[in-house]
Amino acid sequence: MKNNHFAGRIACTMLAVFVLATASIAQLTLREATDVDGDGKTDYTVFRPSNNAWYSLLSNGGFSIQTFGLANEDFVTPGDFDGDGKGDIAVWRDTTGVWYWLNSSNNTFNAITFGISGDEPVARDYDGDGKTDVAVVRRTNGNMIWYVYRSSDQGFTAFQFGLTTDFTAPGDYDGDGKFDFAVQRPGATPTSQAVFYAALSNGGVEIIPWGLSNDLVVPGDYDGDGKTDYAVVREGSTPDANLVWYIRRSSDGGFNAYSFGLTGSDLLVQGDYDGDGKTDIAVWRNTDGQFFVLNSSNLSLTVNQWGSPNDFPVASYDTH
Repeated sequence: MKNNHFAGRIACTMLAVFVLATASIAQLTLREATDVDGDGKTDYTVFRPSNNAWYSLLSNGGFSIQTFGLANEDFVTPGDFDGDGKGDIAVWRDTTGVWYWLNSSNNTFNAITFGISGDEPVARDYDGDGKTDVAVVRRTNGNMIWYVYRSSDQGFTAFQFGLTTDFTAPGDYDGDGKFDFAVQRPGATPTSQAVFYAALSNGGVEIIPWGLSNDLVVPGDYDGDGKTDYAVVREGSTPDANLVWYIRRSSDGGFNAYSFGLTGSDLLVQGDYDGDGKTDIAVWRNTDGQFFVLNSSNLSLTVNQWGSPNDFPVASYDTH
């Protein structure tokens, strides 16, 4: 059975199962959800279920602590909801369908009801206005329906795309600054070919066979061309086995494969930690609370201690 690191609520049980300044709007949007200080780099952030607190180690120096959300009821849903270029703390409460977030621009509290229990939160910037849109996916009658509350005009979008057995994989695959509705469709068996389907916001549907049914989806712009790349991580057969990342470059259709991380202890936290406009391969180790980052700028390794066992690394929200 596929190990979905994002399928559970913020709880200890969830963890037990294991650029450049001229970068395009697309890449900035992919990064801003976890860039707390707005310096163009992903910050190390964890949520602690024992006290409902968010801890961020800022790349420009210092740290921040903010109590927000309820363990066992909420999904972490970070994003740039106010469009100031900084990641906002946000959660979606499954029991009530209410979104809560803090605007980083003025520290104001926001709440909106959108979705029902059993939906999956997929907040991204679908209308391309530079702000994260509240959104959910609902699986019903064999189909997947995407519901979006647009921040640009407070309008509402409902779009049927995908099957109930698919995994969500939203991203800006065409590089137009808007997130596309996309899914990863598993094959008949765990080792069967998986296929990505993306309804491109600039028109048409892209179909890309990539990875196997049991692979985890790790969206990101790994080649820095302003488009989300189709990327998966394959877990090993034992807890000590390495994770293998398979990335299909949108820039030229080629691919990269990296062995990075451990199957039994690591959660996937890809992000632009070095600020070069490319997504870095990264994991957070639950056994000791360490972040391991393979910097795309020079392929060096950065290790940072941040968090404790049974915390939840917030950047893992974008793993499916």
